[in-house]
Amino acid sequence: MLPSIQVCCGVTVYWLVGAENATIPVEWPAEYHTTINMESPLPVQLPGGPARVYLSSSPPQLCPPGRTGDGDAIVDTINSARQFIHIAVMDYYPMLIYDQFTYGPIVLVLSRGFWPVIDDALRRAAVDRGVTVRLLASVWNHTHDDMLAGLRSLQALDAVRSHVHIEVRLFKVPDMEPGPQIPFSRVNHNKYMVTDQVAYIGTSNWSGDYFVNTGGIGLVVNSSRPGDDDSVRAQLAAVFERDWESEHSAPLQAATER
Repeated sequence: MLPSIQVCCGVTVYWLVGAENATIPVEWPAEYHTTINMESPLPVQLPGGPARVYLSSSPPQLCPPGRTGDGDAIVDTINSARQFIHIAVMDYYPMLIYDQFTYGPIVLVLSRGFWPVIDDALRRAAVDRGVTVRLLASVWNHTHDDMLAGLRSLQALDAVRSHVHIEVRLFKVPDMEPGPQIPFSRVNHNKYMVTDQVAYIGTSNWSGDYFVNTGGIGLVVNSSRPGDDDSVRAQLAAVFERDWESEHSAPLQAATER
């Protein structure tokens, strides 16, 4: 199978299971298998220069043989960082949070379940390797207090040792005035991470539900090299800096006191 077709199969899996009366195969047909993954990314030429890329998927049931799980891709990206990790994500919870999710009207029921996979990786990066961690989460009228408690716990490690640097900010999109507000809008839906080595762009919020129960996909791009100002990684780093320094961004404590 050609490498480009193997990459595309990461997306066609969703078309397969999205068909009428479709079921998830017990064994995935060979045409959905891939050798392009975390261990062997695909070399490509991007506008900003050469890069190595692969797609990741969730949940595990939607990962044919060879496909890297989305949570594994995120943890590997964190583990490969040497200097910094910058994250922008709407929701960040080190747990499973949803028992039920329906549309029309939307019903969200909070659940309980510890899922510290990503949170542990971030803490290890900061404490064990001295990697600077900055996390920009969203705050809006559907933000839960337990997310804020988890973020405070993460930031509490900041400066417990001189080499540990963890900072959390919240990004709040102002209401639209004048006129009625549109439900479930006016929030930053970013879901990406950029390090000194790698760019990760995904579709999932960072709670356990999105990696064990919900369909999602991620793109990992390694284009790190000296003077790579035009690379995907460098461009994403610039987007993060813009939002981090934005007037809509505030330190965790200040933002929750508004």
